[in-house]
Amino acid sequence: AYRRDETRERKRQRGISRCNCKAKIVVVKTNGSKKYTISLFAEGHNHKMTPSERMHLLRSHRHISDSTKVLTKQLGSVNIPIHRKVSIFEVQSGGMDKIGFIKKDIYNLECSVNGKLRNHDVELVTEYFMAEQKKNEAFYFKIEGDGHDRFSRCFWADATSRRAYGFYGDVVVFDTTFNTNRYDLTFAPMLGVNNHGRTIVLAFAFLSKETTESFVWMFEEFKKAMPGGEPKTIITDQDAAMAIAISIAFPTTFHRLCIWHITSKFSVKLPRDAYNEYWREFQKAIWDPDNKDEFDAKWNIVVTKAGLIDHPWLSSMFDLRESWVPAYARQFFAVGMSSSQRAEGSHGFFKQYISRRNSLMDFIIQFERALSHQREKELVADHVDAFEVAQCLLPMPMNKQMATLYTRTMFQKFEQELIESTACFLELKTEDAFKVVFNVSERKNWETRVAEVVYVKDSGHASCSCQRFEFVGIICKHILALFRRDQIEYMPEKYILKRWKKTAKCGLVSDANGKEIKDCADPGLLIKRSTMSRLASDVVEDALMSEEGCELLSETLKSLQVKLKLLKDGPSNNEVGGSSSQTQYMKDPKRVRCKGRSKGVTGAKEKAMKRGIRHCRECGHIGHDRRQCPALNTP
Repeated sequence: AYRRDETRERKRQRGISRCNCKAKIVVVKTNGSKKYTISLFAEGHNHKMTPSERMHLLRSHRHISDSTKVLTKQLGSVNIPIHRKVSIFEVQSGGMDKIGFIKKDIYNLECSVNGKLRNHDVELVTEYFMAEQKKNEAFYFKIEGDGHDRFSRCFWADATSRRAYGFYGDVVVFDTTFNTNRYDLTFAPMLGVNNHGRTIVLAFAFLSKETTESFVWMFEEFKKAMPGGEPKTIITDQDAAMAIAISIAFPTTFHRLCIWHITSKFSVKLPRDAYNEYWREFQKAIWDPDNKDEFDAKWNIVVTKAGLIDHPWLSSMFDLRESWVPAYARQFFAVGMSSSQRAEGSHGFFKQYISRRNSLMDFIIQFERALSHQREKELVADHVDAFEVAQCLLPMPMNKQMATLYTRTMFQKFEQELIESTACFLELKTEDAFKVVFNVSERKNWETRVAEVVYVKDSGHASCSCQRFEFVGIICKHILALFRRDQIEYMPEKYILKRWKKTAKCGLVSDANGKEIKDCADPGLLIKRSTMSRLASDVVEDALMSEEGCELLSETLKSLQVKLKLLKDGPSNNEVGGSSSQTQYMKDPKRVRCKGRSKGVTGAKEKAMKRGIRHCRECGHIGHDRRQCPALNTP
């Protein structure tokens, strides 16, 4: 037949392939017989016949088998694009003409699969969470909708993350990220740091709004899921809604602002000339002081010199100094972090696996894969620490002691402090019946820096003005210099934090009800799965050696599959299936626009690059580059 004429405008202008050809063959099955009879055969074609080398392009000769569909789905789960999938099938089959389909068919297949899943995204996510909770009751999740029964937000944390919080939940980094799903929902992970100094994920959430109410809801769910109470420190950027929510949900937690986000705004907030002339002095005023009074004095000196005493933004930052200035915030334990850069790095890592085209279910599958890779690195580090002891650069008893206790990463940090302590010099400042005060000096970068170490005689406790032990959890070089003077060969137990030990994850972790949180509820199931997987792999390898073996294995597996299906569909599973079918699911979310989506700190250099204006690296001015700089070309 001919394609009917259509007046509507089509987006794709496809060629006409129908030509009203009358050639056909009609086959009829005889009544009461298994024979087929040709009743009509019209041989005449009104078009050219397709040559043999192009027969695989005909629609009637193209078919995607079930095994190929499964393999396509598996390749898609590891982010292999369609054109590479086709290349794999080409190598596997021995040529494009032997694949049995074309690239367009794979595109159509994925489009068809996505179409079937449309409007069922939240249903799939809910069933996935329920299945995970059934495997391990320590899996925690909560899904909420808006007033129209449409998905609004969700929170979840698996058993591994909940256990990790029990060991490393003293410091949390929180930051939101965007472009992770097709609905533009905000992804909000809660991050921590393990005993190897690596970033770990403690909890996950999707939010449709970045309001105080949404953050409070998430933090309350976080407290319900996690054992051990509130964290000691939480690090975020300067978000007003987030700050209010933290003060409500975590009243005893120290809220530290990311120093990187604040210092990055100096180039935007300050006048250009003032920034170019006084930025380095601002940096020294922020980072160099060891105490609060010293910072206040240096800050006021720089602000006065720059003529910015009444600058509103600088005044607001000075009022917030207890939340971001190292001299003020160093007294709070934060595993050595002063910014939320770990969150930025974590977002960059996970975005290698996900994209803004992902559905919620696609995101969770890809995210779980990325999470497994992250946890695999932690297992490798655990394995190395379990069977290896780090080499000591200094043959000292204390160094050898810490090499057996600390993980390799933390030991290297401690050993660096121990090495630098040999260049420190102690001078007695004051002494009375209760304490001794020393000035510990070191010369570094042509400058002499002095720290004050106080040793309390009754308790035997030493503290330093640099507050490295309070901030990082590893004793500083100044106190180590005092230990060397007093000939203390082994580290006192009170200066060794369990969170940095190789054995940090040893022990039980219980939830609010006193129930133990286990990584896997049924370890016997994992053993069975591992055993059967190895057996199946060996059988497949043996069968691939011959065609007869492949046929035998294929027939056996088909027969076994039928028996397993009968076993699975037995009367014992009817009740579970009935209850599952009655579950009410929410509607998929609508696309949202998050408040932080298009914002960002843009400096003068970035603005100049966007406008196509040159930026001089020598004098810092805009409008010329280093080659035409007046400062260099002036005689």
